[in-house]
Amino acid sequence: MTDDIWKRNEIASPCTKVCMIHPKAKICIGCYRTGAEIAQWSGMAHEARLELMAQLPTRAKQLTKRRGGRAKRLGQ
Repeated sequence: MTDDIWKRNEIASPCTKVCMIHPKAKICIGCYRTGAEIAQWSGMAHEARLELMAQLPTRAKQLTKRRGGRAKRLGQ
């Protein structure tokens, strides 16, 4: 499968194809957009997309890292 159909002369979507909305932060764990922002992306103006893209890196901090699991059991 190829993504050629999605290549356009516009700001590329931040989608990483890891699509899951975090239950507490309410943002996608792959691209850090809200569900509403994902739905509105195709209709957003160029300037609105630029503004949103600038905000995304800071949203990663909203996602909490899991503590425990195998690393915790092994004392790592």
